[in-house]
Amino acid sequence: MRDKTQTNSTAPGDRLIRAGAIVFFIGAVATLVTVAPLFFGTTPFPTYMFGLSMLMGVGFLVAGAGVLQSVAAGRRQARTTGR
Repeated sequence: MRDKTQTNSTAPGDRLIRAGAIVFFIGAVATLVTVAPLFFGTTPFPTYMFGLSMLMGVGFLVAGAGVLQSVAAGRRQARTTGR
């Protein structure tokens, strides 16, 4: 089975997982930037930064959707091969 798998092939859901990880990382950086003024005693950032912090949750959901899509494709493939 391993000899039939191409190294550059992408499974269903892989792009969603990568996109979700990138969005999550952007949200994590925005969260750190938003929380930093609390520790340094400076003026807080504008409200839209709190909205950017919500990208962590969005990225998590997008990556989760990619995982579910990958699982569903794997189950369909297993069902068609008769396992």
